[in-house]
Amino acid sequence: MSWDADDVTLVSLDWLKPHEEIKIKNRDKLLDMTKKWGGFTKPLLVDSQSGAILDGHHRHSVAVSLGLKRVPVILIDYMENDDVSVDPWPGCGLETISKQDVIDMSLSGNLYPPKTSRHTISNHLPPIHILLEELSRIE
Repeated sequence: MSWDADDVTLVSLDWLKPHEEIKIKNRDKLLDMTKKWGGFTKPLLVDSQSGAILDGHHRHSVAVSLGLKRVPVILIDYMENDDVSVDPWPGCGLETISKQDVIDMSLSGNLYPPKTSRHTISNHLPPIHILLEELSRIE
């Protein structure tokens, strides 16, 4: 399965649930670039059942920083989709991590440290350009 821009949908920022902390310095660089571009150029990858963010924690933090109402995402059934797998980053302190661990953490309100889960995605997230103005509107 290959994703394209037609697979991107806008969801409420409030529905999304991170499972991992971010690196502030990386977020700040992305924030500057997002302002320069005037929009998002890559969607987040999100579990369609729980709202858990699988890929895009820094983009999520940028959206929060900008006070956006919606963000562009690709929704997948994480637990059933074999195109996405998860492993721990080397040196993160965990021997293993499962998809269920990721979902549980996202629902707990707690966060893993940055670079704990490493998702491997068999498809590339499509390039997009959705203007910040559009993402600021409630619909």
